[in-house]
Amino acid sequence: MNSKHAIQTTAAPTTGPADTARDIALIVNTYQKPRHLGLVLASIAAQTGVEGRFEVIVSDDGSTDGTAAFVRDFAAQVRFPVRLTSQPHDGFRLARTRNAGARLTASDYLLFLDGDCILPRDHVAAYLERRRPGRALLGYCARLPEDTSATLREDTLVTTDLAALAPIAERRLLAKRFRKAWWHAALRHPSKPRLAGGNCGIWRHDFEAVNGCDERFVGWGQEDDDLGLRLRTVGVRLESILDRTWSLHVWHPVDTSATPRWRDGVNVPYFLRRGRLTRCRRGLVERPASDLVWGLPADVSDTPLGRSLFRLLANAPQAAAGEPCEVEVLLRPGRGRFTRRSQCRLLIVDGALEAAEASLRRRADQVHVVAADHQSDADLTEQLSKVLAGCG
Repeated sequence: MNSKHAIQTTAAPTTGPADTARDIALIVNTYQKPRHLGLVLASIAAQTGVEGRFEVIVSDDGSTDGTAAFVRDFAAQVRFPVRLTSQPHDGFRLARTRNAGARLTASDYLLFLDGDCILPRDHVAAYLERRRPGRALLGYCARLPEDTSATLREDTLVTTDLAALAPIAERRLLAKRFRKAWWHAALRHPSKPRLAGGNCGIWRHDFEAVNGCDERFVGWGQEDDDLGLRLRTVGVRLESILDRTWSLHVWHPVDTSATPRWRDGVNVPYFLRRGRLTRCRRGLVERPASDLVWGLPADVSDTPLGRSLFRLLANAPQAAAGEPCEVEVLLRPGRGRFTRRSQCRLLIVDGALEAAEASLRRRADQVHVVAADHQSDADLTEQLSKVLAGCG
């Protein structure tokens, strides 16, 4: 657990998780939106029917606007635990921000929230009531217009019927979204309904099973879709809670890193890659090559390339012949074929790409070309290390 930037906003500083786990941890991500964060925290303080059952983690992506001091002041005024974690800002890193928040809590259930979406008073109670083993609950937000957003005040949220503020058109969109989610869930669709990370509930052990959010996603978009796909792989069903509750998005200008079309986002090529590992390489913990389960070909020791690869993976878990693995490796020259169940099929070719059969290249999720005969052992080891580090 790397929490060197984490501080507790209650009496004594700490760099570890909370001493006492609650039923649910509300993990609120934020960056440079103090007014919005203030409204969100005020709406959390107004939650009903959940006293003593929740804690709040504010996970900040490096704000320089007094967010830390504001959270400390808020923590001193409420009767539930409030903790803060922050990291130096280096671009849009929502996956890393959410993981940092998750690391600070030992609570059984995680409710991820965006720091610009306020909650109706029964929002947390609804998640606690609806949660079930093997399920992740998907919420969403109704978007408030600019003029309505401007009238919101922290000191009046407790007496405001927030759900009633949602425009009729937004409520209709939420109802439509729920119906589609119900239908996709009934059909056991492989990728829908899609996960929206700004309002979703996930059991902690399920989040840990996939190693949390993939921190290789830097920039706007796709980290939520990726998390949803990996949760499905470990058997988690994604179900909508929009028939029971939703959050309300407080207006602000669109993030400059957002693109009008999702397929134009900087993360799309990485998201669409083949060979996605269920437990991502860079998540709650870093997973070096020695942490993955590899399936090596029977002829791995027959070539200089294979012998170098075998030495690199000497301390890594290796599946027996025919057994499932995370990454199955084939080498050319070599005689092996992709035959076992794996999450990523990796083909490493010595020399020219044409040295591997076209049919084998099509089956491979990732193909890398090296030149073993023209490199020193040190150079070959370095090149193979880069291949293995990027796999998955």
